[in-house]
Amino acid sequence: MLYIVATPIGNLEDITLRAIDTMRSADFILAEDTRVTRVLLDKYEISKEVISYHQHSKINKIEYIIELLKSGKNLALVSDAGTPGINDPGNYLINKVLEALPDCRVIPLPGPNAAVAALSISGFPSDNFTYLGFPPHKKGRQTFFKKIGEIEETIVFYESKYRIMKALEELRDLSGMGDRLVVVARELTKQFETIYRGTVSEIEKQMESDKNSGLGEFVVVLKSK
Repeated sequence: MLYIVATPIGNLEDITLRAIDTMRSADFILAEDTRVTRVLLDKYEISKEVISYHQHSKINKIEYIIELLKSGKNLALVSDAGTPGINDPGNYLINKVLEALPDCRVIPLPGPNAAVAALSISGFPSDNFTYLGFPPHKKGRQTFFKKIGEIEETIVFYESKYRIMKALEELRDLSGMGDRLVVVARELTKQFETIYRGTVSEIEKQMESDKNSGLGEFVVVLKSK
């Protein structure tokens, strides 16, 4: 069996009892960064061999994982933070596993996800929303933000500390964005968690006056039109 285990996005106590039990009972844990995962395992006194699997892993690593499953091993896949397969290579691995082993049981253990966490506190309509992941760094970035201007429903996307202010500027330049409400969530569940609310221009001012605003990871939520 291949367990897809959601792990905390910041606060290490945001983990389910089932996730802890599953990692303890699995034969191996597949981790995006073994050093990050080891911190979580040490907190819950889980002694288990950890195998590295990330976006740069070569095909022979995937083949090795498939061979482990073929031999009857139970594996737990985790990412550095959040739910595997959402903005990380877990979905590719699952696809390859099912191609080779159509009868393999892939079992989800739900838990933290930064996009859903930010959406849950936004106060915006969430019965229908669009998730866009990270904007491209360069090529395709202009098209990405143009698409945002055309979407009617609530929108959620991620941005890094290096480009968050640029992203806000790009949103502000979109037609019809002047009065559209936005929530920017920084460092969710962590010590310096901060939620900025208002129009894009208002949030820019809030962040400019906050000396810590350029630190951390960001989720941007735009209210539906």
